[in-house]
Amino acid sequence: MAINKVVDSFDEAVKDFFDGATVLLGGFGTPGGCPSYLMEALGRHGAKDLTIVCNNVGFGKELMQVVAMFTKAPDWWYDGGQLADNRQIKKAIAAFPVLASPLLVSPFEKQLRASEVEIEIVPQGTLAERIRAAKAGIGAFYCPVGPGTIVEKGKEVKVIDGRKHVLEYPIKADFALIRAYKADRLGNLIYRGTSRTFNATMAGAAKVTIAEVDEVVELGELDPESVVTPALYVDRVAVRPEAGRTQIIQKISKEEQLQK
Repeated sequence: MAINKVVDSFDEAVKDFFDGATVLLGGFGTPGGCPSYLMEALGRHGAKDLTIVCNNVGFGKELMQVVAMFTKAPDWWYDGGQLADNRQIKKAIAAFPVLASPLLVSPFEKQLRASEVEIEIVPQGTLAERIRAAKAGIGAFYCPVGPGTIVEKGKEVKVIDGRKHVLEYPIKADFALIRAYKADRLGNLIYRGTSRTFNATMAGAAKVTIAEVDEVVELGELDPESVVTPALYVDRVAVRPEAGRTQIIQKISKEEQLQK
């Protein structure tokens, strides 16, 4: 039987999520690299007490409306902040868990201030490496980022080449939700522009990796030299609706024209 990892819907893609799962959320903080439809489906699914691992927890519904007034954000943009709106998050492991503005308070920050959720702040590069370590099967590693700060608390510290390092452990996850540009039915992925960021890092770093893509092409149509994530790291592929694909492509085209 031919291998085909493409599922019929986003709801099917997340149907086996469970309460208490640890979930890697791809993207950096903008709609272009965000697995929005997968996160929206996870919101409908309703799994709770999640530990989410991400660069940026997200805005949530109310703040997204404010952001949209200034950035022309697409109406399909759904981020981790809306999982906080739904009170599905128990803990976040993130580099930028809240916004750097006292005027823009995300739902996660409100819950954090009320001691309703937990937070583990991890430097951005360390976060990427802890995810990659899980993917590579590395037991732990010493990192020079964090000594003398809150990051060091409770961790082993060792001096290497005259510099303090903290011992960091992999972040092992149950699921990874990522965003790519194109895929084939085997799950080989290519990315567009800055959407690689954490998406490519997270692919294969969880027990189940689910990719949200703009398009699925026939086997052999992807340039092997352009494939960033090989099929080995991908378990499911879900294709974005045409409306969503059209909006982002138009936005990218306008940006490219402005750059010219």
